[in-house]
Amino acid sequence: MKNRNPALLSFKPIEPEDLRRLLELARQDRLTFFRKYPEWARLYAGRVIGVALCQGAAADYIDTTAGINDFDVSTFFAAHPKRRWYAKRIKSVDFENSKFGQSEITRPGFRGRRVDLMGRALEVAPDADLADALRRWLSAGASETARELRKKAVVLLEPEDQLGTVVWPD
Repeated sequence: MKNRNPALLSFKPIEPEDLRRLLELARQDRLTFFRKYPEWARLYAGRVIGVALCQGAAADYIDTTAGINDFDVSTFFAAHPKRRWYAKRIKSVDFENSKFGQSEITRPGFRGRRVDLMGRALEVAPDADLADALRRWLSAGASETARELRKKAVVLLEPEDQLGTVVWPD
């Protein structure tokens, strides 16, 4: 459920330590997922090209007047030739810090905002530059996901040396 009630949005600025927290949540989720599903780990653990904050919270990172409802964080993989990534998987977790308020409506009991963790495979080599790959993918808009993501913003979380780099809008 998307919440666009301004009274329930957070307008606190997203700081580098907040981006690092989101990255850590994505890494933890990825490790847990790969431990539970070793076949996916065998195919995709070595194909991570990076992680990005996407959509509304990414737009808020660029311009704090956008407001934060939740955090959408995607891990991007180089597509494996033998098996497509399970793109429909979404794991919701608690940011666990009330700096941005709580996701009271969508997740009662969370101490912080909801973080939706997703994965996506791109048709690139495992050593691809994520920023370049995302700009090409978003520009092409060949999938529904790409068309939706390019409506707002994308900010890199990983590679860590590019933390906070705005990929989209270009």
